[in-house]
Amino acid sequence: MPPESLEIEFFSGTDPLLSEALAVRQEVFIEEQGIDPLIELDDYDYIAWHILAREGGRAIATARLVTLDATTAKIGRVAVLKQYRERGLASQLLAMLIEYCVREGFSKVVLDAQLSALRLYEKQGFQAVGPVFLEAEIPHQRMEKTLK
Repeated sequence: MPPESLEIEFFSGTDPLLSEALAVRQEVFIEEQGIDPLIELDDYDYIAWHILAREGGRAIATARLVTLDATTAKIGRVAVLKQYRERGLASQLLAMLIEYCVREGFSKVVLDAQLSALRLYEKQGFQAVGPVFLEAEIPHQRMEKTLK
């Protein structure tokens, strides 16, 4: 049986697709990692740009992009459902968000990576800056990438 086709959509925080992205994040961050919903779901969701991957009509991966200022954007909430990991989905979503940032004229992208995901971001050209810190009781590392 051939694999289901992958669809990737980019949308604003006011789009009805946001509910599908939030469902992926709920499964990954709230249910799997035990993060408090009050921390995971925030007001940035409504002003951010989001990216959502679907396979066979099912939402399976997501990430968001928040504008920090005229030159800097922040990638966050990168989530892939457990059974779809190790397929390059997170890398694909990151590459698309970075490409969008280049087109929009941002000169830098930052993110706060869970330590378990550092390699993913390093492969995309991000570099660690500053000390490790706790967010939702999980060790994180601030990372940034300068864009051309």
